[in-house]
Amino acid sequence: MIEVVVLNKVQEASAVVRLVLGKANDTPLPSFEAGAHIDIKLPSGLLRQYSLCRLQSDPRYYEIAVLKDPQSRGGSEEVHGLSIGDVVHVSEPKNHFPLRSKEAKSLLLAGGIGITPLLPMAQTLQCAGTPFEFHYCGRSPSTAAFSDVLKQASFADKMHFHFDSGAQNPGRIDLHKVMSEHVADADLYVCGPAGFIESVLEHAAALGWPEDRVHREFFAAPAMDVNVEDNHAFQVKIAGTGQVLDVAPNQSISDALEENAIFVPVSCEEGVCGTCLTNVISGEIEHRDVFLSKKEREEGKQILTCCSRAKNAGGLIELDL
Repeated sequence: MIEVVVLNKVQEASAVVRLVLGKANDTPLPSFEAGAHIDIKLPSGLLRQYSLCRLQSDPRYYEIAVLKDPQSRGGSEEVHGLSIGDVVHVSEPKNHFPLRSKEAKSLLLAGGIGITPLLPMAQTLQCAGTPFEFHYCGRSPSTAAFSDVLKQASFADKMHFHFDSGAQNPGRIDLHKVMSEHVADADLYVCGPAGFIESVLEHAAALGWPEDRVHREFFAAPAMDVNVEDNHAFQVKIAGTGQVLDVAPNQSISDALEENAIFVPVSCEEGVCGTCLTNVISGEIEHRDVFLSKKEREEGKQILTCCSRAKNAGGLIELDL
């Protein structure tokens, strides 16, 4: 982890703050590309992931924008409580949501705070001279972070705003109309609330959008049709040692590993962030995450240990640990 200082704190919208982070000695931070995020270890010890919301104009700084979530489990509330001068620790940038190609025509769909990973994508595509269209959906202009900045950006002519209220750009987005115009020739990138992403993915499937051109990043897990009372016990095998561990019905694989002093990093505990992604050697998996694609789930080569389980009672999953 890299020790950084909060160098600036800006209120970007009614419940969104932007933090500028940098080293105390003013030296460069590791570089990144659009779509990347950093893990942040907050003073309380909480570990959270936040998208880097702007490309680096200066290699000494990272910028994140964080929505204060009413259902916060503590992370966003603590971020909003940080002050200039406070110290936090961050990982090197990770990217599970990259641009497939800087030269491929793209459709960017942002819902609320989902603007954060898509804004650097727009910057990248604009610099490359690549055609793209950018739609930003929100409740109102006052809650939409960066809306004023985006109206003045070099790619302002590619921006489309959709607000539920307010005199300017009122009305919800017509996803069918917007998406149907780009099925044949564009990559789709979507980020925002779970319900918004699910709606976009449903429209993409109905329109016949090829799965390898649909890219999404969830910030929180959508409601899933899973009854935890139906959870069954199973086992995991550690390939490197041959050790077999029991996983109780009320346990996750991550919990069982931790009980046995086997370290796999965990953060969201909802199958969203990919922190606990672990390779699988064998075993049938009941995937309960939103991180892996449909193809990746069918391949059965990886598992999110915080939420996914063996498909059958008494089953065995061998982990590449």
